[in-house]
Amino acid sequence: MDQPTVGILHPGSMGAAVAACAATNAAEVLWCETGRSTASVERADQVGLTPVATLAELLDRSDMVISLCPPAAAEDLARDVAACRFAGVYVEANAINPQRAQRIAALLDPDATVVDGGVVGSPPVGGKTPTLYLSGPADATERIETLFAGTAVRTEMLGREVGKASALKLAYASFQKTSRVLVALAVGMAREHGVDQELIEVASRRTDSYLSEPQYVAKTAARAWRWGPELEEAADTLAAAGLPPEMLRAAATTLARWNDVKDDGELTLTDALNRLAQP
Repeated sequence: MDQPTVGILHPGSMGAAVAACAATNAAEVLWCETGRSTASVERADQVGLTPVATLAELLDRSDMVISLCPPAAAEDLARDVAACRFAGVYVEANAINPQRAQRIAALLDPDATVVDGGVVGSPPVGGKTPTLYLSGPADATERIETLFAGTAVRTEMLGREVGKASALKLAYASFQKTSRVLVALAVGMAREHGVDQELIEVASRRTDSYLSEPQYVAKTAARAWRWGPELEEAADTLAAAGLPPEMLRAAATTLARWNDVKDDGELTLTDALNRLAQP
């Protein structure tokens, strides 16, 4: 099928940007507007998605569905899709652990084809080019590769086993996101003793150190509501492998202190550190 109709569940900042890229090679990209926020409606309108009234209509019209939602909602959303007996290609692209990806694959209709996906990188806007890692049946992953050909979303195949893409995503997130949390803790500790600028100067001598980018702490705080659940998923993955999950669970607990500044683009480093210091 040269130009599939694609459904996106749901157009958050990542989902809308990925859907916009998919629209390059799709006949149409659908989304279900019922019950969604004003912000979601605006994002969908900005990238030219086609609204439909119900999930059932979206699934009935779509050859392929891409699920990009908060990790906690991934299985419930898959159950809703399964209840409609969707029989196309279902791309499970959420930041969930491999075991959950496999459970979701088992939930879907036997006639559906489930592809495990993991997006590494920022939303594909402003010149950014994230990679969508894929694992699943070869014919389905090839269709997804074709869908994003020539767009800002790169694709990389990891084999046929559902769970591989999720594992790679969470392995990367375990380091990248926890490192950002450690920056906040280190700068906060140094500030308490009046040596925060000295710490940054020391770190700046190493060009690969997150400590030389303290301004990113405010962005971390604004994204904490999403990053925390993702690290919990990564912790579950470690536990399943017999490795200690405590570090990631502790990082998720730290991130929870910023849950009340969800997507706050005006947050400063000082504000973020002050909130982190509150019990």
